[in-house]
Amino acid sequence: MSNQPAPASTPKTVRGAGAVVTLEGAAAVGFAIFLLVRGLRGVDQSVTSGYGTAAWFAILGGAVLAAGIALLRGQRWGRTIALMAQLLLLPVTWYVITSHQVLWGILLGIVVIGALVMLFAGSTSRWMAEAYAAPDGE
Repeated sequence: MSNQPAPASTPKTVRGAGAVVTLEGAAAVGFAIFLLVRGLRGVDQSVTSGYGTAAWFAILGGAVLAAGIALLRGQRWGRTIALMAQLLLLPVTWYVITSHQVLWGILLGIVVIGALVMLFAGSTSRWMAEAYAAPDGE
């Protein structure tokens, strides 16, 4: 039982979700790099730790980025991390909207809900279930 199906058997919904999740992870890693450079340039760290925040974004963003790439490559393990990331971003969407950044909150919500729809689509669920199918003849 292989965890890597042929690329042709990966549904479009999985590849679409993989693209969205990859972009989310890349944005988080990019923000971590920004915070690190900002800290190295001597910006005041007394209110908040830019280095600690950068490490947090690098670790979580790196995991999300890896999950997105895994989905693009047809690897099933990326779906769990992708789902968790989207579920964690839902309250962030609400926070952004209620913080008077309605446009940004709506845009983030569209991205998150779109990714969730693709990750829970029937074709994605069938694709995930293929990994648990009994071998032929049993």
